[in-house]
Amino acid sequence: MIYRLEIENFYCIRERQVLDLTVPRTTPDNPERFAPIYKGSDLRVPKVVAIYGANGSGKSTVLKALALLAWFTRDSSQNKEPRLPCEHFNDKESRKRPLRLAIELGGLMELTRSAREEAAVGNDDSFGVYRYELELATKDGAVIAVNREALRRKPAGHGKWSRVFEHRVGEKILDSKVFSLTGYTQIANKIRDNASAISTLALFGHEPSQILVKEIETIFSNILIDRAEMSDDAIIQYLATDRNMVKELNKELRRIDVGLHEMKILPAQNGPMALFAHEGLLVEMPWFLESHGTRAFIRRVPSLLAALSQGGIAIMDELDLAFHPLVLPEIVRWFYDPERNADDAQIWMSCQSVSLMEELMKEEIVLCEKGRQGRSQVYSLMDMKAVRRSDNLYKKYLSGVYGGIPHIG
Repeated sequence: MIYRLEIENFYCIRERQVLDLTVPRTTPDNPERFAPIYKGSDLRVPKVVAIYGANGSGKSTVLKALALLAWFTRDSSQNKEPRLPCEHFNDKESRKRPLRLAIELGGLMELTRSAREEAAVGNDDSFGVYRYELELATKDGAVIAVNREALRRKPAGHGKWSRVFEHRVGEKILDSKVFSLTGYTQIANKIRDNASAISTLALFGHEPSQILVKEIETIFSNILIDRAEMSDDAIIQYLATDRNMVKELNKELRRIDVGLHEMKILPAQNGPMALFAHEGLLVEMPWFLESHGTRAFIRRVPSLLAALSQGGIAIMDELDLAFHPLVLPEIVRWFYDPERNADDAQIWMSCQSVSLMEELMKEEIVLCEKGRQGRSQVYSLMDMKAVRRSDNLYKKYLSGVYGGIPHIG
């Protein structure tokens, strides 16, 4: 579970923004809404994080920061572009300032396959928190290289941060007992300036790095850093490889699409094709004739189902786009359901559906607000004083009490 995010000089965020979603200890227990940061922790974090704000206020920027960190640690070793796929804040001073991101989350402390196997059957309680820090260099308006990449940890969440590894470009990587580089020194010395040590070492069989990448692969996003949003053909090809996903999708489609009986993925001359059987219709309908809302649902929901099945994290931009207003609350309730979300998956989402606030608690709401100089601020509703649990969050947000609303006229 992610509980803290720090962003500086990243797209519309100029000054360092710190988003700490740790639920106060005085907050009554609510296991449907809150989950421990890691197994056995007495600190909790919301399973649902809903980000609100006016258009262009920075909602997508928050999610891009999470998506970039996932992409960088997992895939940057295979990046063929000279620059990194992100932007600094657009002013003269920021062209020369580094871009900084940091994230804190819970996890198993031992980075070995045997430790993971033991934890999977409940035989290990060696959990704690990690802090990953990334500083990127800018030059001539482009983000081009890594200044510093570091991973630290606190076993059981106590004490000072201890190093897992630290890498500064041009210097020797500092390792640790849990991230030993014995036998990998030559590879470590040849990591590209614009690539992650984790991503690179994992390619060459370094077990701790492979374990970390495996964990990062449980982060699912509809924000694709290194290319445009996945095409319809790509979605259909993905579904053709996963029959169980098609089966799960059909269960939900029958509930949200009036008269839809079944979606089929069938082989065709030019690749797999999707056909939709509707009650009362003679011929099955092709993808391009299906409703926009249904197609949007199919594009987004597989990531949610994958996160729920693996206890992962879903990062979803504009999740409510093209959905009926009643669909989004239903999706949110998936993450509250103790059976459906048995492994405490988490969702970070931006949305414009203000009515959803009637379903949310203050711990689950993040607001973005942009000033006249184009600089965005990010804050949790928990950071605001005198927000009571009995407040009508929906009405107060629309009245401007919390900020993060558009000003028209």
